[in-house]
This record gives sequence, structure tokens and C-alpha cells, in this order.
Amino acid sequence: MDSEQGLPLPQRYWAIAVVALGITLAVLDGAIANVALPTIARNLLASPADSIWIVNAYQLTITISLLPLASLGDRIGYRRVYMAGLAVFTVSSLACAMSGSLLTLTLARIVQGFGAAGIMSVNTAIVRMIYPQKHLGRGISINATVVAISSVIGPTVASGVLSVATWPWLFAINVPIGRVALAIGTKALPRMDGHRRPYDYISALMNALFFGLAIVAVDGLGHGEHRPYVIGEFIVTAVIGYFFVRRQLRQSAPLLPVDLLRIPVFALSIGASVCSFCAQMLAFVSLPFLLQNGFGMSQVETGFLMTPWPLVIVFVAPLAGVLADRYPAGLLGGIGLAVLTVGLALLATTGPHPDAFDIGWRMAVCGLGFGLFQSPNNRQIISSAPRHRSGGASGMLGTARLTGQTLGAAIVALIFGVEPQHGPLIALGVGAGFAATAALVSLLRLTGKRSVETV
Repeated sequence: MDSEQGLPLPQRYWAIAVVALGITLAVLDGAIANVALPTIARNLLASPADSIWIVNAYQLTITISLLPLASLGDRIGYRRVYMAGLAVFTVSSLACAMSGSLLTLTLARIVQGFGAAGIMSVNTAIVRMIYPQKHLGRGISINATVVAISSVIGPTVASGVLSVATWPWLFAINVPIGRVALAIGTKALPRMDGHRRPYDYISALMNALFFGLAIVAVDGLGHGEHRPYVIGEFIVTAVIGYFFVRRQLRQSAPLLPVDLLRIPVFALSIGASVCSFCAQMLAFVSLPFLLQNGFGMSQVETGFLMTPWPLVIVFVAPLAGVLADRYPAGLLGGIGLAVLTVGLALLATTGPHPDAFDIGWRMAVCGLGFGLFQSPNNRQIISSAPRHRSGGASGMLGTARLTGQTLGAAIVALIFGVEPQHGPLIALGVGAGFAATAALVSLLRLTGKRSVETV
């Protein structure tokens, strides 16, 4: 396969369909379990506090394994990592559905997290192989749209399934979809050999310890855990991080892609991504509290009023992908993030008695801004890396998203702990600040080289 020309039609359409199915399953499963937690806890005779591990085990496993699996993809081929991840995810979904205790369900979710990480770590790298360089923005926009929609509609999907079936079906439904994706992927996904180098298991372990402890420390800070413990966790995280980075600096193709972070446009794109997803999570976590506790909306009304955000992304992201093939990502991203800043500021300054239209059009503004930013930014991240380091770039893209979302959720918890009455409005204001910062970072890319697509 000529990696510069992408796949021929119609194989290209089948391949992108497999990527879309896989990322939908991986991202959606991170959101649907939240809604079902009370039901699962009652059914398994578990306490609400213990049941949180059904969610945390999945998210933590993905975060600590994204970069190691992306690095493995650079070495043995992205297709192998993706298909293995999809197979593990499908089998572990069946194990989740058959679980009869909290322990077995949590263990199955850990395995499922590794499968999801295999999918998410290299999915953007595979998109780079599917599409020719001149149409890469279109492929990235499809991927970004699927991720954005899957992140938001999880509660709606979970509510729909639970209204007609028991909680195991939340996981069992993944099995036939995963089998279809595996069958198509076997024939449609591009075959590319990796670069056979010894795998750095020590770096993989250090990566897991660093990101795992960092998330635990940030979460503990947000939830007001005993301060000496939190400080100790941050200190240990910093020590591990120091030696981890030192080890990566001595390698030509490091697991933590510090080599890519030396490319200014790549580093700025990652920074903009972290800040933007932090802003998005600040909004998504705080808005239900504002709508229900502040404005007296029901759960159904809340879900309906939050729909304009992802709905607008569905229409804007493909357009942004086409524009990304013609105009600088720094400009498109800067404009999009400025619009997102305005949208969040408008939500934060909504009057005390808004109607559905007042909230809906503000949500649409946020969706317009985020949709205009994400596809060009993701294209910039993947195309600014040398082609043989596409796996590392893809892994960093997913890591930036998860880091921003984790940081955003922790900040919301911290704000709510300090100011519970006005917490949602403050969180939206802070989110607007992060979006404005991301806009400035995005515009800084205009001063440098756009990409190294030909490297």
C-alpha cells in the first residue's frame, strides 16, 4: 500500500467504518456506566462508593496504557494493535455482561479498558493510512465527530437501554457490534509493517505509575482528601516523572514522545487540546447541576437542552475537516476556541429564569466553536509528526483528551467543594478561561511552521 495515497475506494469507506465503530464502542462505554451505577450497585449488593470503581477501573486502565500501546503500534504495526484491542474489548464486554459480583465486573472492566486503549491509541494513526494526505482533514473530521458525539450521548444511550432491558445489556450489546467490526477490519484495514525495535518495558511501567498516580492525586485534590496524602502523591508523581522524562530523552523513538514535543507546532497543538477538553469537561459536569438545581429542569429536559452542543458538532466537524485541508489549523482553531469562549461566557451569564431557547442557542454556540477547533487541531497533531511516528502522535492525541477531561472534572469538584451554591456558574467561567487560553495557544501556531507532513 502506498501510505501517501491512502486506500482505494470502496476499501477506504469500509476501513473508516471499522475505525468509527471501534472508537464509538470505546468512548461510549466510558460514559454509559455512569448512568447505570446505582442500578448495578443495587443488583450486585455493592455500596455506592465501591461501585465507582466500575467507572474508575476503565478510565484509569485506558489512561495508563494509551502511550505504551501507541509505541507498540509504531513497532509492530497499527493494524495489529487496533484489531487486538477490538478483540479484547469484545470478549471482555461479554465478561462484563456475565459478571455476578462487583469484583468480577471490575476485573472485566480493567481488561475492557486495555482493549479500549488498543483501539484509541492508534485509531488516528490508522486514519492517516486510510486517507491520502490531501484529504486527511476529512478523515480526521469523521474521527473527531464520532469521539465528540460518543462522549456526550452516553447517558442518553444508557437510559434508552435501561428502559427496555437490564444493565448487563449495556455491555452485551457491544459483542455483535464488535464481531461485525472485526470481520470487516480483517479485510479492510490497511496493512503496514512497523519498525522492529526492542520494546521498552521499563518505560511502560514508569508511564503507568506516572499517569496513574497523577490522576489519583488530581482526583484527591478535587474531592478534598487528606492534604498530606495528596501532597505525598504529587511528590512521588513528580519524582517518577523526572526519571521517566530523563529516560525518554535518551531514546530515538521514546514511548513518551518527547521527540515530537520538540516540534513547536505539535507541542502547541497538544497544549490547545488539553485546555479545550478541560473547558469542555468543566461545562459537561457543571451544566446538569445548573440546569437541574439552579433552573429546576428535569433529567429529561437537561438531556434535551444539552443536545444542541453535540448536534451542531455533527454538522460543523465535516466542514471543518474540509477547511483544514486548505487553511492553517492555528487560524481555524483560534476562531473556533474564541467562539467556544463566548458560548461558555454566555452560559455563565444566563439570567435566573431562562427558557429552553435561551439555553439551547448558547449550547449551539459552544458546539460550533468546539466543532470548528477539533478536526483541524487533530489533523495538525497527526500530520506534524513524521509518518513513522504516527502511533506516538495518535497516543498523545488521546492522552491530551483524557488529561484535559480528568483535570476539568477535578477542578469542578474543587469548585463545588469551595462554593457549592454558585459552583456551576463559576465552573463555566473557569471553562471560558481555559477556552480563551487554548485560543491564544492555537493562534501561536501561525508564527511557526505548519507541519512536517513530508518528513
